Amino acid sequence: AADPARRWEKWRPTVSICQQEDLLIDRFELLYDPKFSKVANIVTKDLVTVSPETEVRPHHVTMDDPWDFQSVYGALYDFASHYPFDPDHEDYLIHITTGTHVCQICLFLLAESRRIPARLIQTAPPKRKQNPVVGTYSIIDLDLSRYDPIASRFETESRQGQDLLKSGIQTRNAAFNTLVEEVEQVAVRSRHPILLTGPTGAGKSQLAKRIYQLKTAKAGLKGKFVEVNCATIKGDAAMSALFGHKKGSFTGAVDDREGLLRAADQGLLFLDEIGELGLDEQAMFLRAIEEKRFLPLGSDEESESDFTLISGTHRNLAADVADGRFREDLLARINLWSYEMPSLADRKEDISPNIEYELNRYAQKFGTLTRFNKEAQKLYLDFANSPQATWNGNFRDLNASITRMATLAGNRRINADIAVQEISRLQKQWSHTSTKDSASTSDEKLLAEVLGPEKVDTIDPFDKPQLATVIRACRKYRNLSEAGRHLFSQSRQAKKTSNDSDRLRKYLAKFGLTRDSVLHQTL
Repeated sequence: AADPARRWEKWRPTVSICQQEDLLIDRFELLYDPKFSKVANIVTKDLVTVSPETEVRPHHVTMDDPWDFQSVYGALYDFASHYPFDPDHEDYLIHITTGTHVCQICLFLLAESRRIPARLIQTAPPKRKQNPVVGTYSIIDLDLSRYDPIASRFETESRQGQDLLKSGIQTRNAAFNTLVEEVEQVAVRSRHPILLTGPTGAGKSQLAKRIYQLKTAKAGLKGKFVEVNCATIKGDAAMSALFGHKKGSFTGAVDDREGLLRAADQGLLFLDEIGELGLDEQAMFLRAIEEKRFLPLGSDEESESDFTLISGTHRNLAADVADGRFREDLLARINLWSYEMPSLADRKEDISPNIEYELNRYAQKFGTLTRFNKEAQKLYLDFANSPQATWNGNFRDLNASITRMATLAGNRRINADIAVQEISRLQKQWSHTSTKDSASTSDEKLLAEVLGPEKVDTIDPFDKPQLATVIRACRKYRNLSEAGRHLFSQSRQAKKTSNDSDRLRKYLAKFGLTRDSVLHQTL
């Protein structure tokens, strides 16, 4: 071991602060981890030796890992929060020469944010022909007004990132602009999961792609963008698509498959309509998020994938958790950053700039630049911003509408006739959708009245309108025979004999119903 007495022959950054001829330290707050108590005691005695007028106050500051930002920043933040700073009467310095680089960065951040109202002091070893022990020091004042050009550059880069997320459209909706500003910060600073909610067609998929581009440009994301719509995969197909499979693991598995999670390694995985995943897939996916490991179908060896996750859904996942359709622990993992995408009907001030955007997209795709004439533009915009325009499909409706008008216009401008024709088409389209939605709501209400809401949830969507039709017929006609003659009016013509009442009785029994219960049961 080295001779402890020879420590005075070397430059020591902490002790050197109190050895400066032109710097008087009245009080020295010495922060150290308890496991270095022996060293702290030596340094405390040496500080008093070189500067008897300095009061030295040792402080235990426990850091589980001095290279972990969360551990270090939390420990220093706690110390700063409880320290009785008095900047009106005292001048504070933070020594940033010692400790790990993580510790130095955290001290800088605390000073820059004024959590610690101090200037920075940095010490350096002596140069040649200088005192070999004392060294030099410099004081850095984080007066941010001196760094306006740098701050301006950061602000410009931030605006560029927001423009990318908004597809270059200067949106006028205050709520959406606020959302994009936060998403831009999260995309650059965090790799935690993001959940995008909102109606179908609101732009969740497009925003996910833009977040990926921003992360690739500014956050060092290296892998691919991998997108899957969970509503299109079920059962083994879902397991195979997400986690991969080994050859022969199920019927049709003729080759090994990597799986989308593996394909998204070091990249971004976008799971659209994640609420459609089955409970088995949810359980496996939860482990893949937490441990970055999963087991492909039919494999004895685990695969690994370090992916960034963005999820999308139009469903109320909290309600699905309450109904047992979605795992609460999975929702907690994917919901750290959650953003609700507003519908186009809630962003009508953005319809005009989005029309220009869609026309430019059409021009890039088909090589034909089309614009409205003045009369057509007024007609279409007046309708698009009116209460009649429900924009049920959100931006998908707008994209389809502009595509149709640009196609009909060809090399001409979009005129009033084309605009009127398109307005009529949209009105008819939304009228059909509203009628369908109304009928669906009416069926649900009737079934809930007869069966109870909990049992309705166990019936397949395919069976609901059929069962509702049967119940209405049973209530309309005097008996099962009359109801059956009405319901089976076409198929019974091809039969020599028919027992419509028995056929109906058996159908109702599938759902635990009789004609009497249909007629009299109310909740």
